[in-house]
Amino acid sequence: MRDMTQANLRSAYGGESQARNRYDIWGDIAKKDGYPNVARLFHCTADAEKIHAGLHFKAMKDVKGDFLVASMAGFGIGSTSENLAAARGGEVFEYTEMYPAYIEVAQMQGEEEAVKAMRFAVEAEKIHAELFGKAKEAVDSGKDLDSEKIYLCPVCGFVSLTGEEEVCPLCGCKRAIFVEY
Repeated sequence: MRDMTQANLRSAYGGESQARNRYDIWGDIAKKDGYPNVARLFHCTADAEKIHAGLHFKAMKDVKGDFLVASMAGFGIGSTSENLAAARGGEVFEYTEMYPAYIEVAQMQGEEEAVKAMRFAVEAEKIHAELFGKAKEAVDSGKDLDSEKIYLCPVCGFVSLTGEEEVCPLCGCKRAIFVEY
């Protein structure tokens, strides 16, 4: 794998890994604050970020060694509303700035597996941002997210509040393998 794509994938891996942990922490706060459905959204999305990190890691299957990994990482514990705003902001950054640049480099370098992994992440992050926005609107109006169950595609990290999809709109896998939260 070419050096620049490799560095970008390591950065994306680091960012996704940190988002996973941050979302699990913020999910615990949402539950404590009385928003169990928002907590489920955070925990489900944390697992989606693990999927993205895994795709990036697997795309670097021939890369071995220890590397310093620089990546964007939000820090801080706020109210559930503040945490949702921060989560949404991070997702928007990923799909509007980070991944488009990384994909351009990977395409230029002919790294198709890296391009595929990052495209799944881009499309899933758009949905994650939208769902965090919906959850924030609910919390800001004093309510929990209106979704008793949340669904995750274990292949690409797509998240659904309804689970009505017959197939994942991002990767095409069957709804039967979605994970319910």
